[in-house]
Amino acid sequence: MLVVGFDLDMTLIDSRPGIEATFAALSRRTGVYIDAALVVNRLGPTLETELAEWYAAEDVAPAAEQFRELYVELGVPGTTLLPGARDAVAAVHEVGGRTLVVTAKYEPNALLCLAHVGLDVDRVFGWLHGPGKGEKLGEHGAGVYVGDTPSDMTGARVADAVAIGVTTGPHGTDELVEAGADVVLGSLVEFRPWFREWFRQWFGDRASSP
Repeated sequence: MLVVGFDLDMTLIDSRPGIEATFAALSRRTGVYIDAALVVNRLGPTLETELAEWYAAEDVAPAAEQFRELYVELGVPGTTLLPGARDAVAAVHEVGGRTLVVTAKYEPNALLCLAHVGLDVDRVFGWLHGPGKGEKLGEHGAGVYVGDTPSDMTGARVADAVAIGVTTGPHGTDELVEAGADVVLGSLVEFRPWFREWFRQWFGDRASSP
């Protein structure tokens, strides 16, 4: 069965407003300065990696726990679908494929975000980054992985999947290609035309599905 994986933040959803609000609330709660606007302009690293820029090592884990609690109230409602996201998932389902979301986000919060924007995918796997994403993609036989960061391209390569970069996140075409992207799209609005042509090349007449 054809399986297509997608990253979540800045690939399927624009999570920046919710993340910025959550970091600002965490800063107020803990009394530690965080430049929340800076954080949302470099999304991609794990939460713990970002928190280590602002907190002492021994405070990172407690701060991460507080962030994830605050995110339910502040982050999820600040989430919107990116252009083309719903259509990209539909394009895979229309040809009988399965869709996975493989994300560094805390899995329960990833599920809440997807429910908030009303996007139905077949499976969701969280707390995965870079090669860890690739291992999960490989485990489920993903042939394509779509993401917005160099580490997403690394994950696709580990899984031996077609690496599709989108520039809706903080990284441009050159960075994504250097990281191993086979194709770079401006957004998921461009996914369906690429996917239909790719599917036709590999699966022939089955590509005639609507």
